[in-house]
Amino acid sequence: MRALLPEAGSVAFGEVDEPVPRPDEALVKVAAFSVNRGETFQLESDRPGWRPGKDVAGLVVQSAADGSGPAAGSRVVGHPPSAGWAEYVAVPTASLAEIPGSVSVLAAAALPLAGLTALRLLRASGATAGTRVLLTGASGGVGHYVVELASAAGAEVTAVTASPERGRRLAELGATVVHSVRDAAGPFDVALESTGGDDLPRALARVVPGGTLIWFGQASRKPVTLDFFDFFDGPESAAIRHFHYAGAPYGEDLATLVRLTAAGRLHPELGRVARWSETAAVLTDLRRRRVRGNAVLTLEPLEQNR
Repeated sequence: MRALLPEAGSVAFGEVDEPVPRPDEALVKVAAFSVNRGETFQLESDRPGWRPGKDVAGLVVQSAADGSGPAAGSRVVGHPPSAGWAEYVAVPTASLAEIPGSVSVLAAAALPLAGLTALRLLRASGATAGTRVLLTGASGGVGHYVVELASAAGAEVTAVTASPERGRRLAELGATVVHSVRDAAGPFDVALESTGGDDLPRALARVVPGGTLIWFGQASRKPVTLDFFDFFDGPESAAIRHFHYAGAPYGEDLATLVRLTAAGRLHPELGRVARWSETAAVLTDLRRRRVRGNAVLTLEPLEQNR
């Protein structure tokens, strides 16, 4: 079968064996997959035997031998550990959710990594009605989901984006949009920080005494420097918490994201949709921050995935 394989920091087509599912895995014919900026960083490392791909949507062509999970013929969204940028992928049934007819394959493919991160990040933050939330690096896939989910819960979200164009949709979803952490008025009960560099200490300075900063990314790839004594100028006794979304199983949370999408309460932001032959170019655009929201690649003609 055809698959996208790592090559010189990007990907190229190659031929690999069709996967043989374990007893608790279903074989999925991939119709579309999402690519994430973090995966562009992974491609820069030499990882023998590894193939990229954690966000997939498609059709179950072989159900799990142990009887778990969706039956053959079911439309599903999944979050395999890797190897999803291919014609077929084996996915643990505990990390699959069925897609109803009202949700397109393209929308479903945009849900897993970004949606799971947003859902679990908001649980960790305790953002509820009246909570004042600062979100940096907000114009990517995670940011759009965070803003929509947090605003729907009654939180007051201030989102930091690089430009008005990148923040327009976030404002429609309920955020107050600024273009520098310096412009975020605050104070905030919680800061969700994903850029690193100078932005983390600036975000921390805007947290209330006893508040929380949750560090879930370093998109700038710049290290962070903190001064202990700066805490006494505002965020005294604040907590800094590291967050990473990962931790299977994912099926229950994927089902929640699908349900919210079907109900019109969550709207995947498809900033780029293209055929999978354009994956290398899309990866370049992700690195250069030219994609707002999610980037989705399709293996079939677009009209078949609506």
